Amino acid sequence: MDRYRVKPGRRVDLSAWNPDDTGAFDGGKGEALERLMTLNGELGNLQELLFAEHKHKVLIVLQAMDTGGKDGTIRSVFEGVNPQGVRVVSFKAPTSIELDHDFLWRVHPHAPGKGEIVIFNRSHYEDVLIARVRNLAPSTVWRGRYDHINAFERVLADEGTTILKFFLHISKDEQKKRLQARLDEPRKRWKFNPADLAERKLWPRYMKAYTDAIERTSTAWAPWIIVPANRKWYRNLVVARAIVETLQGLKMRYPKPAQHLDRVVIG
Repeated sequence: MDRYRVKPGRRVDLSAWNPDDTGAFDGGKGEALERLMTLNGELGNLQELLFAEHKHKVLIVLQAMDTGGKDGTIRSVFEGVNPQGVRVVSFKAPTSIELDHDFLWRVHPHAPGKGEIVIFNRSHYEDVLIARVRNLAPSTVWRGRYDHINAFERVLADEGTTILKFFLHISKDEQKKRLQARLDEPRKRWKFNPADLAERKLWPRYMKAYTDAIERTSTAWAPWIIVPANRKWYRNLVVARAIVETLQGLKMRYPKPAQHLDRVVIG
């Protein structure tokens, strides 16, 4: 996973990151799906352990351009995981009440508790992405938010939260194919939003905004992972493996059972 992890202070040029990359994996889609099933099982066991130990908290941030695959990643990577210990939070356009507060006010209540995995489908990063590209905030405001985000994530990390941030990196051509598929397939038409075409025209601005956000906020306590996402099967494999390896690194243990259980007789 180190090949996709952005080290703190590293310069980022998204045009140099190949969305079609499949790394050193040459087993093809079929073998990848088999490996993903294995990772699904491991993730399920690790999530149960996380819940039982009730010590660690895990926050997963997913960001991508439209059609980048956030929903599909959640569906595929967390298949079979007990929903009791996992929450998905989707951040839409802020409400009038949320706009009356600081930009992190609506985010903090959704941070994970002990034993919990929380997935942000979009996140606080919208306030240095859309706010920047759409001129929803002055540059003096959104530029200062990088430091605020780093400080916010540092607070979460210092309080026991493990943070993984994934940018699902697709090409503009791949986005075109996926948008067209939504138009062509009746079951997917409900997903098509004409507003996505307006956002697509701003692709260069979004790439610059993502570049700066990733570069400024990939820290030791909350690293960014740039995931090649043109091939959905490889995207899922990378994300699943990164999460599994991270959870394994927590060295979790089941709580000690009550004493003298060997004497218990269930009548």
